[in-house]
Amino acid sequence: MDTRDIRAELEQWVEPASGQTLSELGAISTLSVSDDGVQLSLKLGIPAQRYQVRLQAALQALLQTPVTLTVDSAVLARQVQQGLKPLQGVKNIIAVASGKGGVGKSTTAANLALALADEGAAVGVLDADIYGPSQPRMLGVSGRPQSPDGKSVIPMENHGVKVMSIGLLIDEDTPMIWRGPMATGALEQLLRDTQWGELDFLIIDLPPGTGDIQLTLSQKIPVSGAVIVTTPQDIALLDARKGLKMFEKVKVPILGVIENMSMHICSQCGHAEPIFGQGGGEKMCADYQVDFLGALPLDLGIREQADGGTPTVAADPDGVIAEQYRTIALATAARLASQARDYAGKFPKIVVQNT
Repeated sequence: MDTRDIRAELEQWVEPASGQTLSELGAISTLSVSDDGVQLSLKLGIPAQRYQVRLQAALQALLQTPVTLTVDSAVLARQVQQGLKPLQGVKNIIAVASGKGGVGKSTTAANLALALADEGAAVGVLDADIYGPSQPRMLGVSGRPQSPDGKSVIPMENHGVKVMSIGLLIDEDTPMIWRGPMATGALEQLLRDTQWGELDFLIIDLPPGTGDIQLTLSQKIPVSGAVIVTTPQDIALLDARKGLKMFEKVKVPILGVIENMSMHICSQCGHAEPIFGQGGGEKMCADYQVDFLGALPLDLGIREQADGGTPTVAADPDGVIAEQYRTIALATAARLASQARDYAGKFPKIVVQNT
């Protein structure tokens, strides 16, 4: 095949993370063909440190020739709610939400953050559950954050991810007996007084429901997109729909839905059984015309690894479930990359001086 034939075939190839063709993405930067094979440069705008290897293998299988691939994976800042300014240094804030507790949202948020970091992104996690913080234990961090100036704090870090939580400022068994305004004030302070540095993604693990904290986040915190976590169970889906509608009302883009505990995997024989129902997450996506980001199993190892402070993506990075988390994380990043860019920091400031 000559260069034109190869380009035509490549342009019709569907890039797995986005679900779009390279032509639709406008992703082909440079293409050349030589006796050594195809030299290709793609601009995807998603972190692709590990993913690039998979892409190269898929393209070689498609073209039946050696492919030398480079991927421009620079993550860009995306638009936030009207009237809000992006947090300095943080390109994108992604809210991970559920309408109902007990669906594995925090475990999912932790593994998504680790998966994005594993792909080369700079990632932080903010535990927004003031009453029941769980991210310190899940991400294996403890102790008290340092404050260099008595006003701001330096986030803890583990597994290549920065972490901040009210759970790092109080004893683990201390209950937070606060009314709504105190909890929402604490959330804003945790977000804005933490020295996050330069981040591609800040994952906010929201508490379940659609109460004060969720409303504060959607109205006062610059969010680029939201991910809804549910199980296939009808009761969980009812509440997940409420969370989705809340984000729609406040004009926060829904990046997609993740169905957790989709299948129970028997630890003895490996048999898979849909004990919470089947297809609920996909039906919800069809009803509301949002993307289905993927499904995750109910697996003993996921729970054990999160409880032990080393979630699945860090504990077993080459395992099947870690690969599922990475696929969902890349799909999330790809949906975000399709949103309009934020240009708030690009325009010059006009200064009037008397001369």
